[in-house]
This record gives sequence, structure tokens and C-alpha cells, in this order.
Amino acid sequence: MKPSRLLITAALAFALSPSFATMHSHTPLGIFEHHQDVGDPTTPGSARYDADTQTYTLTGAGENMWFGEDQFHFAYQKLKGDFLIRATIEFVGKGSHEHRKIGIMARNDLSAASAHANASVHGDTLTSLQFRTAEGADTQEVQLSVFHPTDIQFTRKGNVFTLSAAVLGEDFKSVSQQVDLHDEVYAGLFICSHLADTTETAIFRNVRIIIPAEPDFVPYRDYLGSHIEILNVHSGHRRIVHSENRSLQAPNWTPDGKFLIYNADGRMVRFDLASGKPEPLNTGPCIRNNNDHVLSWGGAQLGISHHVEPHWTSVIYTLPVDGSDEPTQITDPSRGHSYLHGWSPDNRELLFTGERNGQYDIWKINIATGEETQLTNEPTLDDGAEYSPSGEWIYFNSVRTGTMQIWRMRADGSDPEQVTFDAYNNWFPHISPDGKWIVYLAYPPDIDPTDHPFYQHVYLRLMPAKGGVPRTIAYVYGGQGTINVPSWSPCSQFVALVSNTRMDDSLAND
Repeated sequence: MKPSRLLITAALAFALSPSFATMHSHTPLGIFEHHQDVGDPTTPGSARYDADTQTYTLTGAGENMWFGEDQFHFAYQKLKGDFLIRATIEFVGKGSHEHRKIGIMARNDLSAASAHANASVHGDTLTSLQFRTAEGADTQEVQLSVFHPTDIQFTRKGNVFTLSAAVLGEDFKSVSQQVDLHDEVYAGLFICSHLADTTETAIFRNVRIIIPAEPDFVPYRDYLGSHIEILNVHSGHRRIVHSENRSLQAPNWTPDGKFLIYNADGRMVRFDLASGKPEPLNTGPCIRNNNDHVLSWGGAQLGISHHVEPHWTSVIYTLPVDGSDEPTQITDPSRGHSYLHGWSPDNRELLFTGERNGQYDIWKINIATGEETQLTNEPTLDDGAEYSPSGEWIYFNSVRTGTMQIWRMRADGSDPEQVTFDAYNNWFPHISPDGKWIVYLAYPPDIDPTDHPFYQHVYLRLMPAKGGVPRTIAYVYGGQGTINVPSWSPCSQFVALVSNTRMDDSLAND
């Protein structure tokens, strides 16, 4: 299944749409084809899109969305097959009726009586998956015990529709229902005031339409498109800055705050945050790079992991951050794979995951002498090592207790201690430049704990570096390539990440 050409990436949408201009019926609105009232509310609704913040503001009236007919305002596009729509939601003002409602919907057509399913958040404490199984039939619902959620996700898989909801900081809770809708539906955002002559207003942030991987997807052969996003780790607000219909992975943020460096199709790319333009980074003969690349402290050097023949062994090289025809080889391919994850704060040593002696452990190597030192020695996987800014600790992820969890140890490998303790599989701890925070990637419990696959429902989590309770700061469709490498902004307020969706090739580039 291929989405409509009008499945416009949010990055393209904010480049083309008027900033915060009021839109009219049947006018494109950000990533949506049209918006309009459904069911002829007495008071007309409206919608607008703020290109700078990538937020949607919907205003609408409507007596109700219940029984056999609906009245509401709807921003939508036509989608076929499976999809996900996510949004951070917020009512504006106290409201006039406790059953005002906002959410995400899919319906067969734009008639008031259409069969539909929707993720509905009410002005009171009600959050529910509501649905009408046939045209004109009474609406039914399955309630979800999440009160006043800030984030919702509406998923279609076949004819099973799922509402997932959470208050930012928490994990999703979900309910599902089979509703036999058309293969092609009208899907998008809605608002209903529950009063014929009164409008309500709501703001929708972090809106994403995601077309997931096909069931026959083959990892490392088939790829989805990529959004590079900037996440405010404290507010949860995200902004897409670049999109392409290929696999972009693992953005590093340069210490001057001006560029992101990531890998794509084996090459390294530098993205100018001011101009919004990517440019190839010269790495000489090293053109089979994976997503294990790290900037030195101060940002003068870039370390990369390039695959060499004849066995496609991952080998570490370093080069000036502006590029080089002749990168310097650091590790010996005859010893096994070496996947770079960190520099020591004095820039004299590199941390890497090394395949040595039949297992993968954390190693460090002296750049000048080439001497390797083993820091962990476990039959299970240790990976993702990174120094704290002080150089006192090395944080890493390990599956030694059965699930992948975050650990830390002294810089010499002594005193290992577990940092996270939950059922999720936690990968790639990254410490903020000010040393106060750790951000990491959490896979669900049903994922192989030794694997970090593409195209999964994952969480980004934040916890104090001194220890404490982690909280979820982003709900992401991604995984491999999302935050494999240090991606903090120099001000310690933002993280660069990659999310994924199937997208139209002609519209992917912004």
C-alpha cells in the first residue's frame, strides 16, 4: 500500500503553509487535505496551522457525536490500509459543556451518519474509543482509564482500531475494537462542543500521520522514510526539521549548535540547522558507515564506524569534523567488529562495543598507541557505552539480568551498578552536556532484549543522572537509528532524533 501524494510530511507542510492563517473548508491544512464541518453545526467551525510551531488549532461547535448522527469540525485526509495518527492535545479554556470532545477519527464518508471509529477525549474525565458499526447505527464506546490525557494515538491494523493514551511522562494504556470500515477512510483531527450554538477550541501539537512497515518488510533490505526531529525534553514539544524517503539515522548535534551529523545510505551527512539544507560530508574511502558515529568533546573530530571487506567488519576511523580524504584507522579488523559509542572527555581514548573472544563487551582504545582495554567481560551483550561529562562514569546498556537495562561503571570498568529496573528493554543512554540528565530509548518487553530493530513503537525516556524515576518524554515510531548516538543540544534542552513513516518519494524532501 502506498499513501496518497497528499500524505505530505510535516516538514514540507510547514514550508508551504501560511503561518497561523485561518483556513477555510476544502483548503489544505498542514499535513491534511481539507477541513470542514460535518453534520451542519449551527455555528461554523474553523482551523488554522502555525508553521513555525507545527501546531493545529481547531474550533468547532456541534450538538453531539453520539447516537446515529454527528456534528463536529474535522481536519482530514484520505488514507488506505494501516496507519497511526498521533497528537498532543489540549483544550483551550474552561469550556461550556463537560462532554465537549476532541480527538482523532476515521470514518467511511463525510455524512453525519457515517460508520466510524474515533479516539475521543472529553472535557470531563472520560477517555474512550467510540465507534458506529453501520451508517445511522447508535454509537458505542469502550472506555479507557486515563483521565485528561495529553497524548493520544489512534491506530488502524486491518479493521482493528486502537486508542492509546497517556499523560506526558507516563506510558500508553490502550483499548481496541474491531470496526469494519472501508479500506479507504477519511482520517484526522476533530472537535465537538456538544452545544449547537457554542464553539470550543483545542490545540493539537506533535501531530504525526504514520504509515508503518508492511508485514513482509525485511530488515536491512527494506526501509521507510525518515523525519529528523528536535525534541524539547522538558515540554515534550517536537518539530520536524528535515524529511527524506530513505533511512536517515542517528543525528549528532555539533557543540556549536549549528549542525546535525547523521548517516544515510552508508555516507555521512551534515545538516545546517539555520538553512535547513543537508550536504555530504567527505569521509574519503569510508562510504559504508553505520549509525555508530560520535563527535569528540569540543567537536573538532568525528569518529565513524565503517565496514571493510572481505567480511564487512565494522572498523573505527577518525577524521576532522569538516571531512577528510584520508580518515585515520583506529581499530584492527582482524580482531573483530568495533562499533564506536564515545570519546573520553580528554579525547585520548574511544569507547566501543567490541566483538572479541566470541562475545560483545565494552572496550576502550588509546587513539595514539592503539592499545585496547577490556572494560566488561560478560557472555551476554554489553553495548552503547558513553562517558559522563566529568569522566568519572561510563554509562552503557547490558542484558546481563535478562532484559536490556541501563548500567554504569567507573571509568576503569569497576563498580558496575544497574540504573534502570523495569520490564522494558532500554538502550543507548546519553548524558546531557550539563551532566544532569540521561535520555535513552525504551523498547517494549516483547522485543528480543539483544536486538534494537527498526520500526517499532518505542519511548524516549528521561531520568536524572544522579538516579531517580524515569519519565516518558516522547512516543516514537522508530527504534534502530532513532538515538543510537549522543544527540543532545549543547544547551541541554533539546535532543535530535529520527522517527519513521512510509512516505511519497516526490514529496519527502523539504
